[in-house]
Amino acid sequence: MPSSEPAEKPVLVKAVSISKRFGEVLANDSVDLTIREGEIHALLGENGAGKSTLVKILYGALEQTAGDIVWRGQSVKIPNPAAARSLGVGMVFQHFSLFEALTVADNIALALPKDTDLSNLPERIVAVSQKYGLPLDPFSTVADLPVGVRQRIEIVRCLLQEPSLLIMDEPTSVLTPQEADELFKTLERLAAEGCAILYISHRLEEVKRICQRATIMRHGKVVNECDPRLETPATLARMMVGADVHAIKSNSEITTGNPLITLRNLCLPAENAFAVELKNIDLEVFAGEVVGIAGIAANGQSELFDAISGERRIEDVHAVNLLGVPVGKKKINHRRKLGAAFVPEERLGHGAVPGFRLSDNVMLTRFSTEPSLLLRGILKRGNAAEMEQRIKVNYDVRMTHDNPEARSLSGGNLQKFVVGRELDRKPRVMVINQPTWGVDAGAAALIRQALIDLARTGAAVLVISQDLDEIYEVSDRIAVISRGQLSAPEPAETMTRERIGMLMAGMGEKHDNNTDKGQKHAAGA
Repeated sequence: MPSSEPAEKPVLVKAVSISKRFGEVLANDSVDLTIREGEIHALLGENGAGKSTLVKILYGALEQTAGDIVWRGQSVKIPNPAAARSLGVGMVFQHFSLFEALTVADNIALALPKDTDLSNLPERIVAVSQKYGLPLDPFSTVADLPVGVRQRIEIVRCLLQEPSLLIMDEPTSVLTPQEADELFKTLERLAAEGCAILYISHRLEEVKRICQRATIMRHGKVVNECDPRLETPATLARMMVGADVHAIKSNSEITTGNPLITLRNLCLPAENAFAVELKNIDLEVFAGEVVGIAGIAANGQSELFDAISGERRIEDVHAVNLLGVPVGKKKINHRRKLGAAFVPEERLGHGAVPGFRLSDNVMLTRFSTEPSLLLRGILKRGNAAEMEQRIKVNYDVRMTHDNPEARSLSGGNLQKFVVGRELDRKPRVMVINQPTWGVDAGAAALIRQALIDLARTGAAVLVISQDLDEIYEVSDRIAVISRGQLSAPEPAETMTRERIGMLMAGMGEKHDNNTDKGQKHAAGA
């Protein structure tokens, strides 16, 4: 009697007993992985579980210490990414590999085979990007583009090469919900055409939505395989961390104090044609509370962060007040000395210098506020190394050896380090943009709890995030940024997702001072 089960698809690639050693650290320990044609296969695990090492081996960016890669039944060597691409492997990295001074078309051309006809490349970019719902202007300069659009370049660059295996590392981290939905349709279409997709994500709901199989890694080993559609996010997270992920705890009966972040009629012109103008933004964040700012990508989040942090200074000195001091024209170190801390959206290159050791990255942001780091003009590197070790322990930053270069850390571990470096200062004001971009469930819980705990010590915490679940989890009040305008913050318990959606679409009222004062009382002041 014939089976009612559909026949399994042919095997495209197998990793057989793959091991990778970095000194004394075994990053991959006899890993087996089978990926079939036309399937969307999730690779899950905590930050530092060995996922990135494994996919870099498949893409030729690293060479395995032991084990074999079998492609369509034949053992193969993949000495470099060019060899991987010629084999049919494409990869969208979590951290962008783009030259900012070049155009979209130039960046894509650099990744194509040398014998590619480039005469019609701009037209092909437009056609492919529109087909897959990821529109691009091939003549735009990358430096002028927001993060979400840069991610589109990475994806389209791979799609132009028509890969048989597409590896995607946290592809939706910087996409709007609408862009993510379009990407999912793209991936499903590619899978239907026979392309296999290896999908790395810490967003377990989207793994359940689009993946047919999942391989779970922990401490460099494969610990489980499953059909994620039959699991819950909680059971998937438990497989990843080996224990239940602790729920975030927030004291709903908060007591707020004086405003420590005050924005008054903040206006900021757009730096270029792709930037967003900030228009008449008013906001107060009080001691003891977390205010979350929701919004889809490229609606002024980066510009708002830059204005508050001092990366862009304001003509009106009173437009930005931190801890009661007008700082509109002051630089970032002046604001740090007042007791403010800042975590930008991009951790590698902005939050940390890639080629600097972690202790030197500590030195860069804290030498002006920590007397122990600078004595009579001499840098005290030993003290910076002690801080690096403290951050490593307190925030579970996993690394192959002590004090490595920032670029050697996995994305999630670098995020824990950058956030931990600022929290370690015990600031009175914290402004953080996309706090848990690309980190696993356990690390996200640690970071979110730390932000809440900081606020409860009497600090003012401002969280800018595209993740609505995160916004609801940490915020006492929620505002929405849309097209460079900010809505009045409202209590999280009364701010519905439907209302947030309307405000994102620009169908809400402008923030005003009277509304804000009323919200202060509603938040428990």
